[in-house]
Amino acid sequence: MSAPPADHSPSVSTFSSLRTRNFRLFASGQLVSNTGTWVQRIAQDWLVLTITGSTTAVGITTALQFLPTLMFGLTGGAIADRYPKRRILLATQVGMASMATALAILTLSHQVQVWHVYLIAFGLGTVAAVDNPTRQSFANEMVGPDQLRNAVSINASVFQLGALIGPAISGLLINAVGSGYAFAINALSYSASTAALLLMRDHELNRVPRSAVGRPRVRDGLRYVASRPDTLWPTVLVGVFGVFTINLPVTLAAYAKSVYHSGASGYGLLSSVVALGSVIGALISAGRTRTRLRALVAIAATLATLYVVAALAPGEWSYCLVLVALGAASLLFLTSANSTVQLAAGDSIRGRVMGVYLLVFIGSGAVGGPLIGWLDEHLGPRTGMLISGLVPAVATALVAMKLARLAHVRVRPGNVRALLRAA
Repeated sequence: MSAPPADHSPSVSTFSSLRTRNFRLFASGQLVSNTGTWVQRIAQDWLVLTITGSTTAVGITTALQFLPTLMFGLTGGAIADRYPKRRILLATQVGMASMATALAILTLSHQVQVWHVYLIAFGLGTVAAVDNPTRQSFANEMVGPDQLRNAVSINASVFQLGALIGPAISGLLINAVGSGYAFAINALSYSASTAALLLMRDHELNRVPRSAVGRPRVRDGLRYVASRPDTLWPTVLVGVFGVFTINLPVTLAAYAKSVYHSGASGYGLLSSVVALGSVIGALISAGRTRTRLRALVAIAATLATLYVVAALAPGEWSYCLVLVALGAASLLFLTSANSTVQLAAGDSIRGRVMGVYLLVFIGSGAVGGPLIGWLDEHLGPRTGMLISGLVPAVATALVAMKLARLAHVRVRPGNVRALLRAA
């Protein structure tokens, strides 16, 4: 196991990592692919809601897509450390395109049933269990440690741009021609990410020497994360927030259906509003070089507070305004946690560390999917949103107290401002 990279303090501009040709290609392909993914995500959720009339069923679909990470996520991280990442990603793009094509054919032929959607969601999640840690750790091979934080933020910006554009396209397609064409568009979108990977210059990648990796062991990633505060506590926080932040689309679907009665186009609009805030948050994050743990806790507290404020918003326009801020805070939190963990990990173990991180984050989404769906269906979307803020707020307070004890700092109302300035 190699030592973590040294603390670099390079001059970083908002788009500096895009100067690297390989990463520029990667980001371009991901923009198209992520847009397609969001086109399918909205259509998939709305299809399940249309077939069953149940937001719990939507939550189950989300859980099935995330469940494989609980089962195979650590193995996926070990695979990312053992084999060439670009080849792995080429295989995962083909796999996900094939499943999107199958769902499109089933839907366009009017043969689709809810169990088909469940099965394909589980298949997509199985491929993603390998794709996610590979894609996350591949950023370092493309740009190196000096630009890693910026690359993580640009990746998040690209993802959220897709989340901004995709739901709007999906809402229009569902209303105009149905969900089947949305799935077909997603299948085609993988050709862009595949082409980008094929066009990369292999000799320009910053590969980890094979002798430094050896035979990756899954348990090494677990031990590494548990032994370091800068990997442990961000992972704990994303696990708690993951139950709710990953499943925000379930709550937005419930708001569109039962609170604002705005249908699929309204669901797409709410999703795009969150994505707009996320793009703003990603651009802010891209200009930052590092985030200390105390600053991460402060961002987490802000995010939890915004969930509570959103639940109390009196009307649709005020709700949308809060969603913009919520999207920005959510993106800042996730990119800060992600980059903190990646920068703390050594080159030869980064895939397994990200496997643990994503296991906790996405796995918590699998657990939270049915829970949030049940809360929204039986207690109402506003109550679901309120609980989504209160539970993470309590967890954030507990982590803050633990970090304060570790730093031998007493937490008092009078020194909170000093803590934030020190962060």
